[in-house]
Amino acid sequence: MAIVAMAAVSPGLAARAAGFPEHPVNVILPYPTGTGPDTVMRLVGDKLKGYWGQPVTIENRPGSNYWSAVDAFKRGKPDGYTLFQTENWMIALQRHIFKKLPYDPDKDFVPVAPMFQATYFLTVAADSPWKTVADVVTAAKADDGNITFGSSGVGSAMHMGGAKLQNATGIKLTHVPVKETPQIFVQIANGELAMAFGTASTAGPMLRANKVKFIAIADKVRNPNFPEIPTFSEAGGPADFVHKSWLALYAPEGTPKAIVDKINADVSRALHEQDVEAKLASIGFTAWTSSPEELAETLAEETRAMGEIAKSQNISLD
Repeated sequence: MAIVAMAAVSPGLAARAAGFPEHPVNVILPYPTGTGPDTVMRLVGDKLKGYWGQPVTIENRPGSNYWSAVDAFKRGKPDGYTLFQTENWMIALQRHIFKKLPYDPDKDFVPVAPMFQATYFLTVAADSPWKTVADVVTAAKADDGNITFGSSGVGSAMHMGGAKLQNATGIKLTHVPVKETPQIFVQIANGELAMAFGTASTAGPMLRANKVKFIAIADKVRNPNFPEIPTFSEAGGPADFVHKSWLALYAPEGTPKAIVDKINADVSRALHEQDVEAKLASIGFTAWTSSPEELAETLAEETRAMGEIAKSQNISLD
């Protein structure tokens, strides 16, 4: 995947970056108001307003495969005053499951700043006999293709979790898309679905009601908020199995590097303020900060991996 080149730093650009921003900054989101990404962006936006002395406006444009938000973003100038917040699945996956996109994923987005990660847990009914990933794999091999897993739709993070598990273990599962994410965990509790990949946020209400249970976390290390939940490897599953959603900020092609670096530094500062970290933890997220270059490398690797899974599992929305 090509990494978008940012405008070189000249004395004039450096001076402009030092004074940035001189008027409000607009962040476009493909998510509804009140969702996790929106909540985090508003928290960080309030911090940035304090640092910058300028408002940070949030423009919610949900729906249409995120394309309405992308269209609005592409109309922005490459000056740092228009930003776009989205998750890894959009830029890394959509190119593999749609034959045609209304944007160029390699050229239209300059990586600016990662924001947070949400790790997934393999979730089953509280009374399920499955206690480990090994139990699930054994059952799936014995009942080839009949065990179900729920997701919020084709190409969603939950769908890709199930696809990734099938790829890593060689099992076959039946994918069942469900329109409303909370209903997935209700159906698991009721025995209508066998399992799903859920986060602490999405599966949390049914977990706290003792209707579902986590049998493994899709990460290389345990989560300090759920120290009793083993990793996939510890639970007899594939070694180094990781499945996360992560969100980041992007700027239009041609945005000066000095401005990108300034936004990156200030977003990173905001994410590590104590009250922001506490709020993220309360909704099951973990702050993630790194350089624009490291974000670009992570995105490139995610793009490669998602392409392999989409191809092997025949995932398409065309």
